[in-house]
Amino acid sequence: MDITGTTFIPGATSGIGLALALRLQAAGGTVVVGGRRADRLQQIAAEHPGLDTVVVDTTDPASIRAAADQVLAAHPDLDNLVTMAGVMRVEDWRTPEGFLASAEETVTTNLLGPIRLIGAFVEHLRSRPAATIMTVSSGLAFVPLRATPSYNATKAAVHMLSESLRLQLAGTGVQVLELVPPSVRTALLPGQEESAFAMPLDAFADEVVALLEADPDAHEVLVENVRFLRFGEARGDYDQVVATVNASDPHGH
Repeated sequence: MDITGTTFIPGATSGIGLALALRLQAAGGTVVVGGRRADRLQQIAAEHPGLDTVVVDTTDPASIRAAADQVLAAHPDLDNLVTMAGVMRVEDWRTPEGFLASAEETVTTNLLGPIRLIGAFVEHLRSRPAATIMTVSSGLAFVPLRATPSYNATKAAVHMLSESLRLQLAGTGVQVLELVPPSVRTALLPGQEESAFAMPLDAFADEVVALLEADPDAHEVLVENVRFLRFGEARGDYDQVVATVNASDPHGH
């Protein structure tokens, strides 16, 4: 991924998305931040001159198509798409009232959202000399957190989608790059911003950019903190990793 290129990051009005957007801008890239709230986007544009913004609701196919048209009209040199938007919900699967609505929302946002975004941009990206689709999975794609079944499942699906797209797009000039965050101090879950188990946001974003600079052709972006989860099965200590993750912090990931 060329971090000095032009990048669209929907779901970047806070947390990991905004932190990454600001670092790509600082590295010399042109960055378009997407989000649902126009007032929040205006605030971001005012606070960070040079960032472009577009309203997009990644749960709405029509909104995605409209945002894609707007982004490509303003930035025909777009090189990178980062499918950042996501939700994480604590669920109780012992009764349908405890999970069904949440599960449907999570699948729509975390899985259909990236699929629809890729659908809106893949032809354009294939027309570029070099381009990148960055998906965003999670350490929980590889190790389940008891409290968040639908989140775990959608992130596992994003991982396998990334693996599959990389095979299909081989030779097209479109790199498929999977960002695999650990638990990071964001507002993804209540209390996560204060979690001692979670990685500080600035430290995470700094390490991500350093990894992108060090290996622009990587398949996965793995900060040191996520390797414990990512490679548990390969190391042969998967059961211990599952136990540790679920004992450490019931709301972390």
